[in-house]
Amino acid sequence: MPKKSEVVVITGASAGVGRATVQSFARRGAHIGLLARGKDGLEGARRDAERLGGKGIVLPTDVSDAEQVERAASTVEDTFGPIDIWINNAIVAVFSPVKQMTAEDYRRVTEVTYLGTVHGALAALRSMLPRDRGMIVQVGSALAYRGIPLQSSYCAAKHAIQGFTESLRSELLHDKSKVKVTMVQMPGLNTPQFDWVKNHLPHKPQPVPPVYQPEVAAEAIYHAAHHYRREWYVGGSTTVAISGNKIAPALGDWYLSKTGFRSQQAQEPADPNAPHNLYEPLPGDHGAHGRFDQIAHESSWQLWVDQHRGWLAAAGLLGLMGGLLLSRRGKPRHKERTYESAMDS
Repeated sequence: MPKKSEVVVITGASAGVGRATVQSFARRGAHIGLLARGKDGLEGARRDAERLGGKGIVLPTDVSDAEQVERAASTVEDTFGPIDIWINNAIVAVFSPVKQMTAEDYRRVTEVTYLGTVHGALAALRSMLPRDRGMIVQVGSALAYRGIPLQSSYCAAKHAIQGFTESLRSELLHDKSKVKVTMVQMPGLNTPQFDWVKNHLPHKPQPVPPVYQPEVAAEAIYHAAHHYRREWYVGGSTTVAISGNKIAPALGDWYLSKTGFRSQQAQEPADPNAPHNLYEPLPGDHGAHGRFDQIAHESSWQLWVDQHRGWLAAAGLLGLMGGLLLSRRGKPRHKERTYESAMDS
C-alpha cells in the first residue's frame, strides 16, 4: 500500500522559519496548509511545496483572529483530510527599549505571537482529540526562558507560550491522550524578519550571534514532529542561555546589560520611516533567508548530538565495556603456588 501523505498545518508559512519548514515537509511529500497574512509569500510557499514533491493550499490568515484560524483548519481538513501535525510558528515583534514602547504595540505582539499560538493549538486539538492522535509543535526560542533587552514584547510572548505549553502537556497526560505537544527552542536565525520588524533603534536590528540558517530550524522542527520529546534545544547558544539562566540569572542580567544593546544592532543606520509588518503584511515574496547568509551556520553540532544522544550513549557504554574487557585480558595471570611447590622452596 502506498504511504499516506502527512497533513500538516504551518502558521507563518510565507517566510523565514515557516517557509523553510514548508520546504522540509514538502520534500517528504506532505500536504500542507499554508497560513500567514501575506498572499505573495504564501503563493511562493505553495510553489516551493509543489516543486519539492508535496502539495500546498494557500490560506491567508491573521492568527490573532481565532475564527480565521478555525476556518483555515476546516479548509485544510476538507481539502487534505485529518490534520496530523500542527506547527505554530507565526510571530511579529518590535525592537525597542520598554520606555519607547506603546500599549498598542504590546497588545499586537501578544495577540499574534502568543494568542496566535493558543488559537492554533485550540484548532489543532479540535481536530486531533476525537481521533486521539496528532502532534502540536510550538516554535519557541531561548528567549522563552531568558528575557533580553530591546525585545520585551517578543520575550514576554514566548514566555507565555512556554507556560501555556506546559499546562496543555500536563492536561494531555492527565487525560492519557495520545495527542502530543512539544516546544522547539530556537537560537538567532537568518530570517527576513529583521528587515520588516518595527524598529525604534538607531541601527538596523540583527539576530543575537551565533546565527543559524532557517533550514537548521526547519529540520529540527521536522525531527521534533516525528520524535517526541517534551522540549528540544537548537544550537549551543540556546543551551547555554537556558541553562545559564537557571543557574545564575543575575549574572545574565548583568551580562546582557553590557552586551545586549550592541549585539542586536548592525552597523548600518536604521531608516526611521522604513515600513514594518506589525499590523499589515508587507507586499512581495521574501523567502526563507534574511541578509545574514555570510555569517549564518548551516548546521548545529549541538542539535546533532541531541538528536542522536541515545545512540551516542549506547556507543559510549559499549566502548567503556569493551575497554574494561580488554584491560582485564591484558593483565598478567599469576599462578597460584601449590602447597608442594611452597614446600620445595
